[in-house]
Amino acid sequence: MRTLWRVMQREMSIFVRRPLLWIATIAIPLFSALFMSSIFGSGAIQEIPIGIVDEEFTTTSRSIVRMIDSSPTLSVTRHFTSSTEALAAIKQREIYGYVVLPHNLTRNMVQGSRAAIPYYYHYAFMSIGAQVESTLRTLLTLATVDPIVVTANELGVSESVVETFLEPTNSDTHPIGNASLNYSVYLTEPFFFIMFQIVMLITTVYILGTERANGREWLAAANGNIFTAIMGKSLPYVCTYTASGMAALWIMGRIGGLSLSWGMVGAMVGLVVASISLALFIYSLYPHMALVLSAVSMIGSLGATLSGVTFPINSMYPIFRHVALLLPIRHFTIITQNMLYTEGGYEAVWWHGALLATFCLLPLITATRLRKSIISGSYERSK
Repeated sequence: MRTLWRVMQREMSIFVRRPLLWIATIAIPLFSALFMSSIFGSGAIQEIPIGIVDEEFTTTSRSIVRMIDSSPTLSVTRHFTSSTEALAAIKQREIYGYVVLPHNLTRNMVQGSRAAIPYYYHYAFMSIGAQVESTLRTLLTLATVDPIVVTANELGVSESVVETFLEPTNSDTHPIGNASLNYSVYLTEPFFFIMFQIVMLITTVYILGTERANGREWLAAANGNIFTAIMGKSLPYVCTYTASGMAALWIMGRIGGLSLSWGMVGAMVGLVVASISLALFIYSLYPHMALVLSAVSMIGSLGATLSGVTFPINSMYPIFRHVALLLPIRHFTIITQNMLYTEGGYEAVWWHGALLATFCLLPLITATRLRKSIISGSYERSK
C-alpha cells in the first residue's frame, strides 16, 4: 500500500503542475453537462424558425399563419414571395421549413374540393425535421377542417356531428419511458457520456505518452512492479472522473430533468474504470502516443453510432452488433436506458454490467508488454 501511495502521490504532483489535465478532467465535463442540459430549455424544441409563402392573402390564409405562429414549437420568422426564395433560405439554414398557402385555398376549403397545403422541411437534422413535420401536419389538418365545420354549422349541422364525421376515431397516445417528450432526458445523458468516454480515452493516452521520458522513474517509484505502477497512475484519474461524472449527473438532474438513481451512478463509475482500462490496454500494445491518440479518438467517435443512440443496433449488420459490445459506452447505454425508460434494475441487464467490469482486466493482459517496453527504452523512444 505504501508503494501504491507513493506512485499516486507522484501522479497527483504531475496533475497539479499541468493545468491541461484540470481542464480535461474537470472543466470540460462540467461545462459540457451544463451546456447540454440547458440547451433544450424546457426540455422540448421550441420556436423553430419557419417561413410562409402566402399566395392568397385572405382572412383564411392569415388565420392559418397566426395559428402556426402561436404554436410553441414553431415561429414564423420570414414571409416569402415565392417557393424559390424560401427554399434558398432553408439551404442557408435561416429557416427549417416553410408552408405554401396556394391560390383559391379558401374557395377549395369551403366548397369541399381537395385543398392541398404544401409544406417543406429540412430533414438533414432529423430531430428538428421530425418536429417540424409532425407539428405542421397536425396544425394544417386542423386548419383545413375548420372552414368545413363553420360552413356545416351555417347549414344547421351540429358541430359534434361534423367532428364525428371528420374524425371518426380519436388517437390515445402514451409515450413510454419519456411521457413528457423531454428531449433533454433522452439526448443529453447519452450524448454527454459519449463525449465523456472520448475525453477519458484521450486523457489516459496523453498521461501515458508524456511519461516516455520518465518511464524508468515511474516504474522505479513502484519498485519495479508494473501492476502497482498502472494502478497508482490510474487511480487519481478514476477518482477525478468519477467526481466529475457525479457532478454531471447532478447537473442533468437539476436542469435537464434526468431521473437519477444510485444504479446510474454505479454504471457511470463502471464506464470510467472501463474507459481508462481500455485506453491503457491499447497504449500498452504499441506505446506510440500519436498513433494511439488517433486510434482512441476513432474508437470514441464510433461510440455515437455503436452505442445505439443515433441508430438502432438491431437494424445494423450482425458484425457491427458484435463490434458494439467491444465498447464500454454500449454496455453503459443499455444499462442506463433500461433504468430511465423501463424503470428496470440491474437484473435485466446484469450481463452488460459484468461485461463492463471485464474491461478492468484488459490492462493486466498487456502489463508485462508495457513493462518490457519501459525497461528496453522503446517506451522513451516512441514519439
